[in-house]
Amino acid sequence: MTTLVVVRKGDEIAIAADSLTTFGDTRLAAHHDLTFDKIVRYKGTYLGLCGSAAHQLVFESLLQRHGDFDFSNRIAIFETFRKLHPILKEQHFLNPKEEEDDPYESTQVTALIANERGIFGVYSMREVFEYTQFWAAGSGREFALGAMHALYPRLKTAEAVARAGMAAGTEFDKNSAMPMTLYKLNLAR
Repeated sequence: MTTLVVVRKGDEIAIAADSLTTFGDTRLAAHHDLTFDKIVRYKGTYLGLCGSAAHQLVFESLLQRHGDFDFSNRIAIFETFRKLHPILKEQHFLNPKEEEDDPYESTQVTALIANERGIFGVYSMREVFEYTQFWAAGSGREFALGAMHALYPRLKTAEAVARAGMAAGTEFDKNSAMPMTLYKLNLAR
């Protein structure tokens, strides 16, 4: 699993991810993995992906090969993931089943998104949320959310809050580890 965080504070936005990949009981630490960064960059947008390790390579391929994607707001992100879903099924062999009573097919993807327009979360049924301060995803999310909630009022920058969330997530979640990758950008005015 992973720890991913996004933070918005003042005019600053930060997104960060841990670097550990796990396969059952086997751990692939960053110093053994040439491509340990779990954040994909696309035209000024940063997408942190959690779930299957395959998501990273699939999204890198999708973003390079297919059209122009829009991550500028909640509706645009929803429409982008709606357009990606048939491509994921037809070209990347996505298995869209989670639960029999799910109302929609699943993309099997959880992502946090940061760009100059804000911070967002996307979940498996293509639900998109826009966050006002911070959020976390992955197996270390509860630890990261707790740390960021406690420290957000006291820390001055989005980067500092993100670092605090990542420190807690990687300290207490057995499926997350340092080093982290962190990207900062400024909110559009």
